[in-house]
Amino acid sequence: MRTHKCGELNKENLGEAVELCGWVHRRRDHGGVIFIDLRDRAGLVQVVFNPEAAETFAIAESVRSEYVLRVEGIVRDRLEGTINSNMATGEIEILVSHVEVLNESETPPFPIESDIEVNEEMRLRYRYIDLRKTSMLEKMKVRRDVTRHLRNFLDGQDFFEMETPILTKATPEGARDYIVPSRTHPNNFFALPQSPQLYKQLLMMAGMDRYYQVVRCFRDEDLRADRQPEFTQLDIETSFMNEDEIMTIMEEMVRQLFKDVLDVRLDDKFLRMTHEEAMSRYGSDKPDLRIPLELVDIAEEMKGVDFKVFSGPANDPKGRVAALRIPNGADLSRKDIDVYTKYVSIYGARGLAYIKVNDRYAGIEGLQSPIVKFAPAEVWEAVLEKTGAQTGDLIFFGADKTNIVNEALGALRVKVGLDLNLLDGDWRPLWVVDFPMFEWDEKALRWNAIHHPFTAPSCTEEELKANPGTALSRAYDLVLNGTEVGGGSIRINKTAMQSTVLDILGIGEQEANDKFGFLLEALKYGCPPHGGMAYGLDRLVMLMTGSSSIREVIAFPKTQSAACPLVSAPAPVSEEQLKELHIIMRKIAAKEEG
Repeated sequence: MRTHKCGELNKENLGEAVELCGWVHRRRDHGGVIFIDLRDRAGLVQVVFNPEAAETFAIAESVRSEYVLRVEGIVRDRLEGTINSNMATGEIEILVSHVEVLNESETPPFPIESDIEVNEEMRLRYRYIDLRKTSMLEKMKVRRDVTRHLRNFLDGQDFFEMETPILTKATPEGARDYIVPSRTHPNNFFALPQSPQLYKQLLMMAGMDRYYQVVRCFRDEDLRADRQPEFTQLDIETSFMNEDEIMTIMEEMVRQLFKDVLDVRLDDKFLRMTHEEAMSRYGSDKPDLRIPLELVDIAEEMKGVDFKVFSGPANDPKGRVAALRIPNGADLSRKDIDVYTKYVSIYGARGLAYIKVNDRYAGIEGLQSPIVKFAPAEVWEAVLEKTGAQTGDLIFFGADKTNIVNEALGALRVKVGLDLNLLDGDWRPLWVVDFPMFEWDEKALRWNAIHHPFTAPSCTEEELKANPGTALSRAYDLVLNGTEVGGGSIRINKTAMQSTVLDILGIGEQEANDKFGFLLEALKYGCPPHGGMAYGLDRLVMLMTGSSSIREVIAFPKTQSAACPLVSAPAPVSEEQLKELHIIMRKIAAKEEG
């Protein structure tokens, strides 16, 4: 039906007879001559209808936006003064000799190309129209390019692309499973995979050596801008490689990806930082290193002051007192500070103390703050010295349980850095390593795995049993501009160590056999040392396209409530289907009015 795509034509095609298909992007009637910008996946081209060709001109007069046309014509130069440098095809146009309306269109529910803000629910309801936007098409192209490049790189490194099951068994990986009832096994259920973790480990035990998969994963959890109930991972596993070797090959893959897709050169060697250092300096295990602000511990300086708000956490082994210096931040108004105070409350902070440094060398008289009076001048001098404060700076303080201070000041650091445009550089990749193996759950009074139960510790089995709270894991996360884009680890490859980890997590022998018996059995038969990584493909493309949400780079995403407005899913099923599945619906109690 066509000889070329609309966006492919240029001056090299002058004089050629071409046939094009596409949508009416824009129609203009100028003094008896009709111009239409015809759009397809490759871009736009201007087609011209001359009134002397009465039949085609009459058809052109009748068409409207989003009609689907097929045109035949000759490529010619645009007249002088009408060249459009903003279009790839802006130097040429098509003089139409024949036009055919392949399909008409009703008026779309929202403009295809417009600065008008459209409700996201509406965009998702008519996603097939939303995807016609040039901006959305470009994001889908980047996604295609990213996926293609990653596949090509891994193919070149002798990885096998292999598929793992979608209908599998529920395993504890930190989120709720999506459950699928089995018709042939009454009262039993499959689970959709949160990741192919155990299957890819089994592939290493099978001798596949190097595996990858672009795979759909499912997690029934509360959504955020960078999460969806179903998402895409680039899943990778290797045998006979340690963490340094895995990180090295992954770095090369990401460097080549950015160079080939975005023409961006990342660092020759990605910075590596321990989890402990990241939390101490940035309050986050995924710090945005473009922001040159750091947290500074001042607990020692505050232990002896009468101000209990500071001295209490300073003397508490589980507490932290930290300062965040904002260069030239003294210009912030009280209203600005109130906004930031409200912001940190989201993270559990009960307030946000601050000091404005109006004159660094005027002693306590040069400081402006309600809290200055609660500590002697020598304490504030030590704080100013430790933070490197200068005249015109502002210092925010956090004093509470360590996790609250880290979350509140860590988030504040990012918000202030973005608000004040303090970014240093465009791309700052970082490996975060030496994560703790476990974290203690105060409510459940049990240990939880920081990553997953199959991550290998960096200590012996005896040391792990003796001190699970201080044990470090052989895990590594790749962080880019404050977003974790990938995470991985060396896995446990011996039955005794795997049983020890499960026992520390409170998973007894019977439960372990019920849930992971197949894995524990497989570990007995010559399991090689192995490890891998998984990249959040949606998150990676979100960053590379400058999008604010992964919903912008997924063709058919779900809403914040995990629903699909386009096809009205989830939806009820028939009584007959329920009977086949041996399911009886329970009535949902009416919500109490209140």
